[in-house]
Amino acid sequence: TCKGGRLTGVFALVLREFSAPANALQDSRKDHGTDDVHMLFKHCTKLHSAKCLHVRLIVSQAIQNVCISAKLVNLYCYLGSLALARHAFDNIHNRYVYAWNVMISGYVRLGSSSEAIKCFSLFMTTSGLQPDYRTFPSVLKACRSLLDGMKIHSSALKFGFVWDVFVAASLVHLYCRYGPVANSRRLFDEMPVRDMGSWNAMISGYCQSGNAEEALALSKELKHMDAVTIVSLLAACTEAGDFVRGVLIHLYSIKHGLDSELFVSNKLIEMYAESGSVKSCQKVFDEMIVRDLISWNSMIKSYEVNEQPLKALRLFEEMRIQPDCLTLISLASTLAQLGDVRGGRSVQGFVLRKGWILEDVTVGNTVVDMYAKLGLLGLVDSARAVFDWLPNKDVISWNTIISGYAQNGFATEAIEMYNEMKEGGEMTHNQGTWVSVLHACSQSGALRQGVKIHGRLLKNGLCSDVFIGTSLADMYGKCGRLEDTLSLFYQIPRVTSVPWNTLIACHGLHGHWEKAMKLFREMLDERVKPDHITFVTLLSACSHSGLVDEGRWLFELMQRDYNIAPSLKHYGCMVDLFGRAGQLETAFNFIKAMPVQPDASIWGALLGACRVHGDVDLGKVASEHLFEVEPEHVGYHVLLSNMYASAGRWEGVDEIHGKGLRKTPGWSSMEVNNRVEVFYTGNQTHPMCEEIYKELRLLHEKMKMIGYVPDCRFVLQDVEDDEKEHILMSHSERLAIAFALITTPKKKRIQIFKNLRVCSDCHSVTKFISRITEREIVVRDSNRFHHFKDGVCSCGDY
Repeated sequence: TCKGGRLTGVFALVLREFSAPANALQDSRKDHGTDDVHMLFKHCTKLHSAKCLHVRLIVSQAIQNVCISAKLVNLYCYLGSLALARHAFDNIHNRYVYAWNVMISGYVRLGSSSEAIKCFSLFMTTSGLQPDYRTFPSVLKACRSLLDGMKIHSSALKFGFVWDVFVAASLVHLYCRYGPVANSRRLFDEMPVRDMGSWNAMISGYCQSGNAEEALALSKELKHMDAVTIVSLLAACTEAGDFVRGVLIHLYSIKHGLDSELFVSNKLIEMYAESGSVKSCQKVFDEMIVRDLISWNSMIKSYEVNEQPLKALRLFEEMRIQPDCLTLISLASTLAQLGDVRGGRSVQGFVLRKGWILEDVTVGNTVVDMYAKLGLLGLVDSARAVFDWLPNKDVISWNTIISGYAQNGFATEAIEMYNEMKEGGEMTHNQGTWVSVLHACSQSGALRQGVKIHGRLLKNGLCSDVFIGTSLADMYGKCGRLEDTLSLFYQIPRVTSVPWNTLIACHGLHGHWEKAMKLFREMLDERVKPDHITFVTLLSACSHSGLVDEGRWLFELMQRDYNIAPSLKHYGCMVDLFGRAGQLETAFNFIKAMPVQPDASIWGALLGACRVHGDVDLGKVASEHLFEVEPEHVGYHVLLSNMYASAGRWEGVDEIHGKGLRKTPGWSSMEVNNRVEVFYTGNQTHPMCEEIYKELRLLHEKMKMIGYVPDCRFVLQDVEDDEKEHILMSHSERLAIAFALITTPKKKRIQIFKNLRVCSDCHSVTKFISRITEREIVVRDSNRFHHFKDGVCSCGDY
């Protein structure tokens, strides 16, 4: 080390030796000079020290020793200075193979692959030397294409090194990266001798190419494994979902003392996190003697992906290591799960100060995603602001903002973002883009837009993709075209539960319980194993149809025959099922008996049932629990307000309105003449406003003549009955229906999409209108489809 320009310690001792007269130096080198030089190289940890050493080597003429010169080249490479390394290399007069190898490997180590290839070409054409077995592994790492690799492979064959164990392992690794993995396996099988590196190269090659099953099959031939093998196989177990095999590999690592290796422990945490066994993750983490940043990141992520955000946050607070961008990615998702707006703002401020949001597009995408997931708290605009500010956007950036809009009910904005992305022309759409925009189309009922996207997918041959095909089927089902949903369903692979779940859910939304159960039986006949989502869709279908006994049977079947532990969604479906059927005490007792803490959706389902059946006292109890869990959710406050209004308790309505909460405005949309028309409740600005209200007044008179009596319980204002009737008349779905009656041919089916649930009075009115006008009217609200025909609804007024 250097202090104040003076050399201290071993540097001063050895450099004095180099400063001695040449003949004295030559004599001393015979004794201990070479040993001192090697010692000095070991102590050079800074570039400045290396330069000092270089100068002294030149002065002392020790630089003429080819071994020392090559070692100097290696030192410069190690310290990250390729320019100085190349300068030292170019000044070696009699280079031998070792010096060339050092220079090539230096280029590779510092990421200059093209320079490494050029250096190898120069070596082959100008040196007059033959490469050795150390040359090829380095230059093979530098290859960035299959063609480059095949050229080097030919040279290795020419000089007879192709079956050297190190060269062959490097070739296996190369072909795994750039060629068909079958070529690597053929080369591997032909190797006369295989060391551990060869096995690891082949196993990791299978993992990197997505052939996890092949990697696990190959490992059965292994008698011994090292830490690198274990890490590759754990990754393969994670990818293949073979967690039993992963546990066996863990046991092997314990038996052979390899579990204490830092990178093995880190990979074990990742594997157990993917399997959902957070306790096993924590056990591995607690037993680690040394933990690095990857250990902390893996453990925080394990809690985050398994929806235990409080534990993830506590673990982050315990960290005593400076976090990196991966830490912040997990933390952002954790805070979104907790609904912690203030924490989310802090994360954004931290990554801005660090400059990560400018350097790494993944960080920017994470912040956009975090705000999108906090969208129910009014932060969708913040997600858009961050998106607009990103200096570099990739396809994931666009997918994130599109899905963020769609997930928060802003379907029109999601489709607009997709169109903007398409018009830009620079970004290639991927699976995530299509799935996100189709979800937006299904939300808003934008059938025409969905059909256009279907055309593009057909043109590009993407409809057979299981996720894209399933999203298309879902879009058609939620736009009221079940026949198209069925047609698509039979065109896509059906070996997993994903397409089956979608089709069952679509039939459930339309109230077709029998068809949903028939599909479930077909699914079992084709030996497709149902998952937790399958039972959520079936229980939801039971809830829509009032099938309490069938719902109980499915809830027990799920646990008994398929070993699926009920999640909060399953419990929520059961509470909704009991509540809709009027069994409020049963629903309340079911909640009290739950082995897990009820969330807002559970208490919200009970509160909704209390509002429908007029049980204000139990509704008050449900609301107290609900607001402890989620005090800021506007929808639940509106639900409580509706319940008070229905019971005539206006003081309760005033108390809730006094909190200044803004209700989500109700809107209905429909497609007329290839254009989407949107109507908001109380809308007076539509160009055909006068004609619409005139049509409604005529319909109102006709309905009263055949027995219609307005149900004013759902008017939240304490006003006269005439005013209440006028308020009911201006509900968005009625405006949309009246507009459709004026602008569409007689007898044509009318289809309306509503963002909120249809109120009881509008449901009754739509039945009367279908009878008077002899029109079929389909209304899809936030909960299900209602098919009105001849004065009857498909829901059976349930």
